[in-house]
Amino acid sequence: MYSAVQIDQAAAALLDLWQQRTRCDGLPEACRPSLRSEGYAVQQAICEQQSHALFGWKIAATSVEGQRHIAVNGPLAGRLYTDRVLRDGASVNLNNNLMRVAEIEFAFRFARTLPPIARPYEVSEVLDAVACVHPSIEVPDSRYNDFVKAGEAQLIADNACANMFVLGPRADDWQDFDYLNQPIEVSLNGVLVESGYGRNVLGDPRVALTWLVNELSALGISCEPGQVVTTGTCRIPVTVKPGDVVAADFGALGGVSCRFF
Repeated sequence: MYSAVQIDQAAAALLDLWQQRTRCDGLPEACRPSLRSEGYAVQQAICEQQSHALFGWKIAATSVEGQRHIAVNGPLAGRLYTDRVLRDGASVNLNNNLMRVAEIEFAFRFARTLPPIARPYEVSEVLDAVACVHPSIEVPDSRYNDFVKAGEAQLIADNACANMFVLGPRADDWQDFDYLNQPIEVSLNGVLVESGYGRNVLGDPRVALTWLVNELSALGISCEPGQVVTTGTCRIPVTVKPGDVVAADFGALGGVSCRFF
């Protein structure tokens, strides 16, 4: 039995690493989660132990390639906090960032509450609760030195590799956008690189959004008005270094960019 004491110990250890921007080889064996449910319990405890408000949620490993890379069997949900959210055009610090990648993502903002229910939500029900969409760039990181071998329970406990998040301007005319086939043009230092597509995000970012809502519902957690869910990278993460500028053009949904230092 994974006890409340173990949960709090793991949460305190990860929160300290988060605040100090450092990492470890893995949580101590005495409090290391081994099940997804245990990882989410640690994640919840981190939320309760720290002072920054919850901004929303992220999804990691929304492609088969991403799942293979970190050796997990499916997507992972993590929390985003207000102290790590930046505006479009922001400068992002890469100091002691292990991953050093930019992920181009669709982010959905809720207009109303989606409470836990006994059955899975349908995509249409989730979309009925969406207020707007934002183009976004996630800059993930891990509190583990070898995150590809940490396992899904430890990765979930670590907020699914959450770190910095750049939120682009809101798009209110989002319902008729072609999420599957519209290319998301991506540039690195002004040079176009491989485009992204929403179909690379669990087949459809709206499906990924619904997965997140149902994952939280099963845990007894509501999605609340104003919360933002970023649904996972729509192309292979862009490798970045200090001095680089990444920009993404989401067509009718607008664009987002950031500079790294």
